[in-house]
Amino acid sequence: MVKILAFYLPQYHPIPENDAWWGKGFTEWTNTAKAKPLFPGHKQPHIPADLGFYDLRVPETRIAQAELAREYGINGFIYWHYWFGNGKQLLERPFNEMLKTGKPDFPFCLAWANHSWIGKWHGLKDNMLFEQKYPGIEDYTAHFYHLLDAFKDKRYIKINNKPLFIIYSPEEIPDTARFLDLWKELAIQNGFNGIYFIGIYYNTSIHGREGFDGQTVHQPVHYISMYEKSIHSRIIGFFKRHTLGTLPFIVNYEKLISHYNFNDFCKDTFIPTIIPNWDTTPRLNTRGWVFNKSTPELFKKHFENTYKFVNEQENEHKMIFIKSWNEWAEGNYLEPDLEWGKGYLIAVKEVAKKYSPLMKEKPS
Repeated sequence: MVKILAFYLPQYHPIPENDAWWGKGFTEWTNTAKAKPLFPGHKQPHIPADLGFYDLRVPETRIAQAELAREYGINGFIYWHYWFGNGKQLLERPFNEMLKTGKPDFPFCLAWANHSWIGKWHGLKDNMLFEQKYPGIEDYTAHFYHLLDAFKDKRYIKINNKPLFIIYSPEEIPDTARFLDLWKELAIQNGFNGIYFIGIYYNTSIHGREGFDGQTVHQPVHYISMYEKSIHSRIIGFFKRHTLGTLPFIVNYEKLISHYNFNDFCKDTFIPTIIPNWDTTPRLNTRGWVFNKSTPELFKKHFENTYKFVNEQENEHKMIFIKSWNEWAEGNYLEPDLEWGKGYLIAVKEVAKKYSPLMKEKPS
């Protein structure tokens, strides 16, 4: 069976740091709601439907998300986890409350977003908001034990008794092998068979990276790279548009998925991370990227091609990652909106049902 896991952003509740940087009450909804169309046919703002402008401090919201995900074929959430070194975290409250209460009863794992928070990615000058640090063995050990209760939770996704743990930027860890070996050793000491590590890479997957059980590619730049490769040329105007700031970087979604070549990836260790849509203009205005004219039907086609690729893998632990469940200000989300309703979720469910006969209908 193929596991379908969706990245989950916990940025939908105010925290003191965001209040200080962006203004009182800032959440991901702030940029989402104020977005405006920047060119003819540009769909902005994106407005949530069924779940509304929710606050992740509300347990009923977290439960409703999980029920919706389960109903439409998502097998678990990948929660973004922020550990900046020396015990410093951000946005941890929704995950901690989910863990403590046992609700929702829905599978999950963690992805360590090991990157600094820099103002330019949210439309400000290039200033450091919060720096990612790697203090060394003592901090690595503290990090592991901080997450041990999560790893032991019956809902935590494990592969051969190894908790699944995803790392956003493996190359940023100065002593990656040491970190991985330590965590595997600590996991064995605590009753696991190790840690099932998956590394995320910016563009091309680094096959056979020592210490990792699998790789994925995360950023939309690899869609662009495949498209450029297929037409044997650079996309004209990319740097010019970004330099002048007159328009965002616009590429047609249908063209991108039609040139998406799974043959570029190692069949048995690569986990596809696919995107239903992409539009970072709510955060970056004309410096954003737009995968234009995405529709549920086009995403369904892309998702089905992905499912076929994964089904052919020899690896018995087949997975597909979707970015994302709820990254609204990046324009990549599965949650219902006013334009398409549950269209993207329906696409997931229809493909999953087609290839997974064991998938059951929700009881009436």
